[in-house]
Amino acid sequence: MIHPCGIVVITAVVFALAAPGAGAADVSPRDSLRESAAADAWPLFRGVAGCTGVSDSKLPDRPAVLWKRSFKNGSFEATAVIVGDAVYVGSLDGDFYALDLSSGEERWKLHTELGFQAAAGVRDGVVYVGDADGVFFALDAATGEKKWSISAEAEINGGTNFYHDCVLFTSNDGKLTCLKCADGSPVWQYSIENMLKCAPSVAGNRCFLAGCDGKLHAVDLDKGEAVAKIEIDDPTLSTPAASGDRVYFGTQGGRTLAVDWRKSEIAWSYEPKRSGQQVKSSAAVAAGLVLFGGHDRMMHALDARSGQEAWSTAARANIDASPVAVGDRVVVGTQRGELIMWELKTGKQVWQYEAGGRFSASPAVAQGKMVIGNDAGDLFCFGAR
Repeated sequence: MIHPCGIVVITAVVFALAAPGAGAADVSPRDSLRESAAADAWPLFRGVAGCTGVSDSKLPDRPAVLWKRSFKNGSFEATAVIVGDAVYVGSLDGDFYALDLSSGEERWKLHTELGFQAAAGVRDGVVYVGDADGVFFALDAATGEKKWSISAEAEINGGTNFYHDCVLFTSNDGKLTCLKCADGSPVWQYSIENMLKCAPSVAGNRCFLAGCDGKLHAVDLDKGEAVAKIEIDDPTLSTPAASGDRVYFGTQGGRTLAVDWRKSEIAWSYEPKRSGQQVKSSAAVAAGLVLFGGHDRMMHALDARSGQEAWSTAARANIDASPVAVGDRVVVGTQRGELIMWELKTGKQVWQYEAGGRFSASPAVAQGKMVIGNDAGDLFCFGAR
C-alpha cells in the first residue's frame, strides 16, 4: 500500500513578496477568530476560517431528505459550501456545480478534465476553488463566468480560505499560496518539504498547516514566513482546527494532538484503544470537546483542555469524513454509507440514515439544512419537511 503522504519533489516557483493590503472586502481579525459558522451560511470547508466545524444553524431531531440529486458519472469527495440560496460543490468527474439550495436544480456548471476533491470558498459573490489538475479558479457565483485562473502546478486537495483581501490554498507540491482575490496576482508562497493535503486554518494573522512532513507549521500571514515548526512525529492528512490558543488534529499514526501554538509545544496527545489506526477526519471543536472519527471505526469526544476521553462510541465503519457540530448534536458520514448523529455531551446515537454510497465529504450546514454528497454520485439535502 502506498502511503498517502508520499515524498514529492518540490519545484521552485518565484513569487513576489508583498503584504496583503486593506480594502473594502477585508476580513477583520475578529472575523477570522470566529469559532462557529453563522446560521445562514457555510462558506468554507469547515465553516469558518479556524476550521472548527461548528454551525450556529439548527437541524431537526430527525432530518428528512428534502431533495436528492444523482449524477450518473459523479462522485463527491469535496465538501459542499452554502451561501445565499445556492450550493456549490465539485465532483470527481470534472464538473463543478452551482445548485439551488431549495430544490437542487442546476444553475450552472464548470467542466474540467480531472475533477475536484477540494471544497470551494465563497466571498463577495465570487467562488474560489482548485481542481485535481492544479488549476485554481475564481468564478462569478451567480453565472459561473471565469474571472481568472492560475496554475498551481500540482493537485489541489485542500479547501480554500481567506485573509484580508487575499485567498489561500494548499497544493500537493507542499506549497501554501496567497493570491489577491481581485485578480489572482501573487502575494507570497510558503513551502514545506512534503505534500500538503489539508486546508489552511486561519486565526488572526496566523495560518496553521499540518503536513506530510510530520510538522505543524504556524505561518505569519502578513509575511508568508514560518513563526514555528512543531514536530508531531507523524504525517497527517487532516485539517487543523484552531480554537483559542490551541490547534487540534489527527495523524496517520492514529494519534490526535492538541498543540499550544503560542508556546509551540504539544499540550496533549491521545491514542485510542485500537492504536495505530489513521485519523483522516478533521476535528470539530464545540462545547469544550474535540470531536473526530477514525479508522478504528469509532467516533470520539475528548476534553479540549485535558485530552481525556469524554466518550467514544462505535460507528461500525471507518470514518474519513469530518464531523460537524450543530446545536447539541454532532453528525458525520461513514465509509459504510451511513450518516449518524449523536448527542454532543453523551455520545448517544439519536439518528441514522443509510445512503448507500460511502462518505468522504463532510456535511455543510446552514439555514436549517444539511447538504452532503457520497462516492455514488448522490447529493443530499436534509432538513425539516
